[in-house]
Amino acid sequence: MMTLSDLKYDYPESLVAIAPAEQSRILLNQSEKIREIQKSDLLGLFQKGDVLVLNDTKVEKRRIFGHGIKSEFEILFVKQLSELEWMVLFPASRLKKNERVQLPDSLSFELVESGIPQKVRLNKPIGLNYFSDYGELPLPPYIQKARHERHNKSQDESWYQTEWAEKSGSQAAPTASLHFKKEDIETLLSRGVCVEKVTLHVGLGTFLPLKSENLDEHQMHSEWCSISQATYEKILAQKKLGHKVWALGTTVTRTLESCAHGKLQRVQEGWTGETDLFIRDNFEFKIVDNLLTNFHQPETTLLALVASFAGLSNVKKTYAYAVEKQFRLFSYGDLTVWIR
Repeated sequence: MMTLSDLKYDYPESLVAIAPAEQSRILLNQSEKIREIQKSDLLGLFQKGDVLVLNDTKVEKRRIFGHGIKSEFEILFVKQLSELEWMVLFPASRLKKNERVQLPDSLSFELVESGIPQKVRLNKPIGLNYFSDYGELPLPPYIQKARHERHNKSQDESWYQTEWAEKSGSQAAPTASLHFKKEDIETLLSRGVCVEKVTLHVGLGTFLPLKSENLDEHQMHSEWCSISQATYEKILAQKKLGHKVWALGTTVTRTLESCAHGKLQRVQEGWTGETDLFIRDNFEFKIVDNLLTNFHQPETTLLALVASFAGLSNVKKTYAYAVEKQFRLFSYGDLTVWIR
């Protein structure tokens, strides 16, 4: 059984990518054989009739900077509960008793309930335009740390969104898609590859590491996702004909497998709902044949998913190779392709 210790590995801080490369490197693991390939090689691996599935979610600018009496705070607005109450994520332990956090435009809040995330009460209502005016995209903390800068660069506005970002709701980008441009998709379509879209809004849990050695003790976070009936039926039809389903990212994988494993609600248009599917150990992948994804941080549910798909020892060997060959890691880093 997979444990937290199984998901540990070492890497130098210098390999954390702080910006996208002009041309990402691609590490292919095919039948447990590792080699570096070019983008043209990757596109050539797709066969006519295969299906590439994308996530069309859009990252929201929900990160706001504020200050207390002596401390500065960075607040991620997660979910609105009522007109004035929100679930947020911020370092509440630094907050003094009865202290209010002051935000731009004369906005402030008080802590109502501790925990992760926390519940706060605002002094006045806000709308989506507030985040457009004052918010920043919620870049992963490890990028801020590696940059030695808490605020975004202006380029992050385009760097941290996919070219097909359409449906707002994510707190992080589906970063595997950052390696692809619309022209790559057009190339695949011209070769007879089917391209389908699903939606999964990346949630708070993507920022939270695993803590229990026994993964059974981890309370998996939920994320909202949706897949249309037409898309799902197309995928199943192509699989029945012997074609491969390529998931562009762990978010797509979670959506497709949640649907196949009965985690979503059947609605008139297809399937939708909150999924708490935790993919690990000897999970039965019913839909996904091939996985394209970034390198993932140690001790995370995302790494557990990849290890479940490709095999733990295979993933450890591949990650060790990537560190040795100085591949760039994490959200703005290089791409891995896993073909079983």
